[in-house]
Amino acid sequence: MEEIINKVANSALEVFDLEDYYPKGMRVQIDISQWLLEGFLLKEKDFREHLKNHNWSQYQDQYVAINCSTDAIIPAWSTILVAIQLAPYAKKVVDGTLEDLDASLYEEILSKLDYSAYKNMPVIIKGCSRKPVPMRAYILASTYLQPFARSIMYGEACSAVPLYKEPKK
Repeated sequence: MEEIINKVANSALEVFDLEDYYPKGMRVQIDISQWLLEGFLLKEKDFREHLKNHNWSQYQDQYVAINCSTDAIIPAWSTILVAIQLAPYAKKVVDGTLEDLDASLYEEILSKLDYSAYKNMPVIIKGCSRKPVPMRAYILASTYLQPFARSIMYGEACSAVPLYKEPKK
């Protein structure tokens, strides 16, 4: 019987796994509509009173996304006011969804990485993940890798989709 050779393991292919950079920590979304009259109308005095009585310490060391789940038209200051209440407790606060929050976290992390290790290398951006890696993180990773990598693929080594190949010089 012939020995099975793992060609992927023996190749120069570098795997860039975004899960390796997934920040640990609890993520939570705050829905402003809970403090609006019938979920739609912001009455400033009542809104401020709700914020004053809310237990902000429950968000200690958490990542927080602020949004409004209803079609209410709310003034910009209302979201800012919620963010100010969260600032002493939360690790990070963003306006948007949990996906927006994760995208913002990845933007911070990926912008600080040194990509020189991928110089002239074929790179595969690992596609399957068990963590909620947003599409924006994949796009960012590809744009940061492109100036360094000889080629970029997406997916798994056994079924990668080619995305970029350095032009011949």
